[in-house]
Amino acid sequence: MSDATEPTEPPAGAEAPAGGSAPPADREWFTDAADNQSSPNTAAAQPAHAAPTPGTAGPGESGSQPPAPGANDQPIDVESLVGSLESVTGERDSYLADLQRVQAEFSNYRRQATKRQSDTIEHAASGLAQKLLPILDACEAALMQGATDVEPIQGALLETLRKEGLEVLAEAGEPFDPERHEAVMHEEGDGTEPAVAEVMRAGYVWNGRVLRPAMVRVKG
Repeated sequence: MSDATEPTEPPAGAEAPAGGSAPPADREWFTDAADNQSSPNTAAAQPAHAAPTPGTAGPGESGSQPPAPGANDQPIDVESLVGSLESVTGERDSYLADLQRVQAEFSNYRRQATKRQSDTIEHAASGLAQKLLPILDACEAALMQGATDVEPIQGALLETLRKEGLEVLAEAGEPFDPERHEAVMHEEGDGTEPAVAEVMRAGYVWNGRVLRPAMVRVKG
């Protein structure tokens, strides 16, 4: 077995030059083949990127350290803080005053609305009671004529109206009140205060409001 290296055959289609010497193209081909055979070893021999050593900045990292706490703090302006506090306190007091005023106005409105509603209901009820007065007068006249059959009807009607606030003015002997009594007759007295001597037609009061004064004869 011979130690001599066998010459590599030129690629197919290459013509051998005269005189037996290889042309420059063949030498370039041998050189490229040798480079290709040595490329894997060369790539493997190249080292990878070395890891950054501790304390050094890696790729894309800044080498500056963060500032120490309190290094960039500005001095506190006490007067500015006090002025801001006073301004905020003034705004709070203004808003509180506005809220209290609105709350008071709403309370007054609600009280007035409730009173108006109550007055409306009372006025409607008093209007109904006033429309029933002629019926009560007719019952009273019928009783004076001896028609006792209407007495239960009159009693039931008066009882229902009394529960709702009706008051009958038909008592003789009580002091004369020009707001509750209408004097149609007058007689001399013994010097005492005027008083109701006789009730000629009953009067009615609805929840403190006089619907009709009583027609009376006054003595004194």
